Formats: sequence, structure tokens, C-alpha cells
Amino acid sequence: MSISLVRVDDRLIHGQVVVGWVQALGAKRIVLVDDAVRANEWEQELYRLGVPSGLKVEFKSVDEAADAVMEWAGASERTIVLVADVTTIVRLCGRTDIIEQVNIGGLHDGTSRSQRLSYVYLSEHEAKELSRLDEGGVKVTAQDVPTARVVPLRELL
Repeated sequence: MSISLVRVDDRLIHGQVVVGWVQALGAKRIVLVDDAVRANEWEQELYRLGVPSGLKVEFKSVDEAADAVMEWAGASERTIVLVADVTTIVRLCGRTDIIEQVNIGGLHDGTSRSQRLSYVYLSEHEAKELSRLDEGGVKVTAQDVPTARVVPLRELL
């Protein structure tokens, strides 16, 4: 499968992704899946600034991503799919059965969230949604950088 990583990270494109994950996985493309960013050219340009030349970046809505995920899975170039929040990954996984694993890479403190790891804060609702994904066959783990220990979902609940 050429989808090397599906990651939930509220910072989306940033150093850990570009330097750490892209290099470790040999990815040639990042697909940022976010309805609001897809509709905002200015915001897309800001994200493009953080990407080195030679690395492709695409911006998709959840609907567009659901339609394209099969193509990415069969492509020769390795792809990283990024989403900013649990709601988006649940929507995307609900539209396709191609996604088999989700990495929680960084969800920061916010309303109704409690700390689960140094880089993961979840609300009870988000924890339940991730549990449903996991129970439905999508393996959910947390890992901030490629060299860190993979943390199973049960340790976040």
C-alpha cells in the first residue's frame, strides 16, 4: 500500500511531519484533508511554505479524499495523509474501507480535553470515537515521531 501514514495532527504540516515522517517513510506526497483548508487558497499557500521542493502537496476535502484514497493506495509514490482532528478522520474512515491504520500524532489541549500523553489530549467524545474506529477494524495508535514507541489506543483511554 502506498499510503504510508494516515495521521491526525492538529498542526497538520510542520517539522515533525516534513523532517521526521517524510524522510523516515520516503514519502513523495502529502495530502492534507480538511474542508476549510481546501476552500482557502491563502491558507494552502501558508502550508506550502513549510514543504521542501520535490515534495508534492495536495489539499482535499473529506469527500474528495474519500473518492481518491483508492488511487493513493495503488500509486507508486508513498503518500502521507494528514487530518487535523478526530471528527475528520472518523468522517474519512466512514467513507472508505481502505484506511487500515491511523496514527495520532499531536492533539493539543482544548475544551473538555484531558492529557493522555505529552502530545495527545482527548475529550471523552473523541476517545469514544477513536474506540469505535478501532473496534471497526481501523487500528488506532499514537506516535509523535518515527523513532518513538508506538502507543496502542488502549493506553490513551
